[in-house]
Amino acid sequence: AQAILAQELAREPGILESVSCARTNLNHIMTSLAHGGLPGVLPADILAELKETATKLCAPSKGFLAADESAGPWLRAGHADAKQIPDTAENRASYRSMCFSTPGLSDHISGVILHWETLFQKDASGKDLVDIIKEGGMIPGLKVDKAYNKKGIWGTQSGPLGHPEVSTVGLDDLQQRAAEAYKRGARFAKWRNVLQLDPEKGLPSDLAIADTVHTLARYASICQSERLVPIVEPEIVPNGSHDIAYCAKMTEKVLAAQFAALALHHVYLEGAVLKPNMVKNGLAGPKADAEAVATLTVQALLRTVPPAMPGIFFLSGETALDEDNEETATINLMTMNKMFKDKMPWHLSFSYGKALQKTCIVTWLGKAENEAAAQKALKARANANSDAVLGVYAPGSCPSVGVDGNVKQAAGPY
Repeated sequence: AQAILAQELAREPGILESVSCARTNLNHIMTSLAHGGLPGVLPADILAELKETATKLCAPSKGFLAADESAGPWLRAGHADAKQIPDTAENRASYRSMCFSTPGLSDHISGVILHWETLFQKDASGKDLVDIIKEGGMIPGLKVDKAYNKKGIWGTQSGPLGHPEVSTVGLDDLQQRAAEAYKRGARFAKWRNVLQLDPEKGLPSDLAIADTVHTLARYASICQSERLVPIVEPEIVPNGSHDIAYCAKMTEKVLAAQFAALALHHVYLEGAVLKPNMVKNGLAGPKADAEAVATLTVQALLRTVPPAMPGIFFLSGETALDEDNEETATINLMTMNKMFKDKMPWHLSFSYGKALQKTCIVTWLGKAENEAAAQKALKARANANSDAVLGVYAPGSCPSVGVDGNVKQAAGPY
């Protein structure tokens, strides 16, 4: 029998390869079935850990504190006095340790997104900032992208940011960095890709969308292999003069492409979360009210985001100089949950940076004697956004620095 088989293989050398491929495909199918239909590329224990972490991040009424700015967050707060605070590693550590140790912050914050620098920083007493977060009942996460080069993707047109369409970098060593982040205590990650809108130029281009969704899917799959829950962030920036309808159209197009890419890359949706832009008009476009923002944003999500994804955490996005960034972001989120809470299969929450921290920063202004008041301001705005997740926030009920001292925030990748 062995001699006959050897003769057949000699006449048809492709048979062995075909049998091997068929066996490999069958093994993938059987592994997936053994996981209850879940992706067979990861073992069951990793899938279980990812789902557990994602579930904790999506705790009722809670959201994320985005503290992952590469420079001092006061430079992006868009406030004249705050911009005068010296941007040093010591000041960044001091400010963030104050924020992370805010009493009761975990009542409203499930996860804190860190910059790579912060992952290794200590407070004045020598305590790791990561440990302050964990002991406070929150989960540390990490921004793992390396921003983008403003030279952009060759052959693409310049958009309202003043440069061509861009591609975020950092995939080359992500596997190693994700593994190190997990060892340091991080349990989730964030990666931001930026898209620009310009109806006359047809932006974002199909090329930029394809690059964005592929890059984010690669990042997500790598992070999951290292037990980190990925935040998938395809951000359409609000710069420009477009109306809200164009933003709605492009947001749906991008999100549909994004979830197709995630499926192609075997990303486990139950162990990931989404961080999209809200559907809004351009900063220089015709103003849409909170009800229009809520309606078109939720419509775009219902049309594109599978119910298997446990949570959606909005970025606040830049606002016009005559708008209160903190209050606007809170009201928009509240309006969505108030109008559509019973129609949405996911936890709809916040992942705010400036929109959580602006009043806190302006209260602090780099002075130790202001820390208690600054913590009170951070806690109050976090509480306001928890109420927004529940759909019960009363506009104007949370103290805010408002538009006083507003200046254009620092530009570029962060």
